[in-house]
Amino acid sequence: MAEPSSAPTNAGQDPKPSEGVISPRVAAFFDLDKTIIASSSALAFSKPLLRQGLINRRAALKSAYAQLVFSLAGADADKTERMRAQISALCAGWDVAQVRSVVNETLHDVVDPLVYAEAAELITQHKAEGHDVIVLSATGEEVVTPISEMLGATRSVATRMHIVDGRYSGEVDFYCYGEQKAEAARDLAAKHGYDLSACHAYTDSSTDIPLLEAVGRPHAVNPDRTLRRLATERDWPVLTFSNPVSLRSRIPTPSATAMAVGFGVGAVAAAGATWFGLSRRAKRGRPE
Repeated sequence: MAEPSSAPTNAGQDPKPSEGVISPRVAAFFDLDKTIIASSSALAFSKPLLRQGLINRRAALKSAYAQLVFSLAGADADKTERMRAQISALCAGWDVAQVRSVVNETLHDVVDPLVYAEAAELITQHKAEGHDVIVLSATGEEVVTPISEMLGATRSVATRMHIVDGRYSGEVDFYCYGEQKAEAARDLAAKHGYDLSACHAYTDSSTDIPLLEAVGRPHAVNPDRTLRRLATERDWPVLTFSNPVSLRSRIPTPSATAMAVGFGVGAVAAAGATWFGLSRRAKRGRPE
């Protein structure tokens, strides 16, 4: 596994610190799903969502189909926009307090088996080097924020759903995806004084190419085909994370503050997991 301090060839030589020169502030930006987490961070919420009546079987089937097409056919702008619209429609009217309770009660079960040991180690290394660690994710804030806090990240930016009178309106205030994710990194750099040319970024997805291009030290983690090809062309490091481990002994009880925002974009993946479970049960009961 590449050391956090190793720079890709396109980044040039690392500046050598000299006496009296203050080193630039550095951040390491991490995608969440399939980069820190071995799967979708919301998959394990499918049963609680069904149990609480927030989704039904029809919604699960429809959402799972969209997720399947999205994952198999790639993530172009049109597919992304269709999925965003479907997510908004699915969440409209959900009671935020109810969603908060679902997340709070099931967070450990969702996160515990999914965090890559390699990612956790890399985060620890960056922190030891004095770098800020920032999670950027298209998943909803209510999932991303507590996971980031558990991992010891400095801060996080995630998708924010619009809330009216305690319920989701069906609108998205901020979709942390694609170019918007890169823009979030630039905004954080301006606010906190990061030198983006010295910053790191880690992601599995070609949709995050704008983020990788925004920093001086991009890394592809378990990359999709498009990202792997680009990483090879540009000589970006390619990392393989393959060892999800239990972090239960290190995870504190999530605070009420961390749960204060709605469930958001992760619902589609959760519904997808539900559909696959229903489909498998149906096949087992079908005569040959």
